[in-house]
Amino acid sequence: MKLNELKPSVPRKDRKRIGRGESSGTGKTGGKGHNGQKSRSGSYVHPGFEGGQMPLIRRVPKRGFSNSLFRKDYAVVNLDTLNRFEEGSVVTPEALKEAGIVKKMMAGLKVLGKGSLEKKLTVKAHKISASAKEAIEAQGGVVEIIEVKTFADIAGNNK
Repeated sequence: MKLNELKPSVPRKDRKRIGRGESSGTGKTGGKGHNGQKSRSGSYVHPGFEGGQMPLIRRVPKRGFSNSLFRKDYAVVNLDTLNRFEEGSVVTPEALKEAGIVKKMMAGLKVLGKGSLEKKLTVKAHKISASAKEAIEAQGGVVEIIEVKTFADIAGNNK
C-alpha cells in the first residue's frame, strides 16, 4: 500500500449548497421555508425566545437565595494528615502543596480536627477549626492564622 492509495473508511459527504437554482433541490427559498423571521437574512433568535410570548424563565417564580457567586471553597486538611511532617516543622499551604497533600489551593487552607496529632508542629493556615487548634496546642504546637487582605481592608486604610 502506498500513500496515494490511502482512502478514508467512510467517504466524505458533500455539503449542501443552498440557493443554487431549482434543479439543486434547495433553490428558491434555500431550505429556509416560506417567510417568517428565520427565513430573513441575518436573522438570529436567542434560545429562550418564544415568539413574543412571555418566556418560561420569566414566568416561573424565583425562590430562595444563592450565594454561589460569593462562596469561598477552601482546601481542607485533617489533623491525621499533618502527621506526615517531621517533628517541629512549619506546615504552610506551600509545604502541603509540595508534599502533594493539597492539589489546588482555592480560596485558602482550612485545618479540621479529624484524627489525632502526635507531633509538635507550627501550622499556618487561613482558617482552623476550634478542635484542631486545641489539639495542636495540646501537643505544644503553634497555630498562626494567615490573614488575606481584601479590597475592603485596602479601601478602609485610604480614608
